[in-house]
Amino acid sequence: MIHCKRIYLPPETHDGQRILVERLWPRGIKKEHAAIDLWLKEIAPSHELRRWFAHEPARWIPFRSRYRAELETRTDAVNQLIELARHDELTLVYAARDEPGNSALVLRDFLLQRLGTDT
Repeated sequence: MIHCKRIYLPPETHDGQRILVERLWPRGIKKEHAAIDLWLKEIAPSHELRRWFAHEPARWIPFRSRYRAELETRTDAVNQLIELARHDELTLVYAARDEPGNSALVLRDFLLQRLGTDT
């Protein structure tokens, strides 16, 4: 199972492995309180894509397509997450305020598709 959770929410035991999927460390969070097991910066959207998207709702659909295309080229990081997901619960931790429209959701769906499970 792969979950998504905002870093500003407290860690819980059912989170499993907590993977930070942001390129930059989130503001206002101390590393010792975040309970992050792995910070996988290279899986996050590129700086260019992130700046272009800027969490504009009208850009959500093209953002998803562009980010998925980036994920296709990041095979090492994707394979690392798939391997972790095969053996443990994963929580993809993100910082964005936009909970229904953030890159962690795109990544989760991409990984679930690769694992052959439904979203």
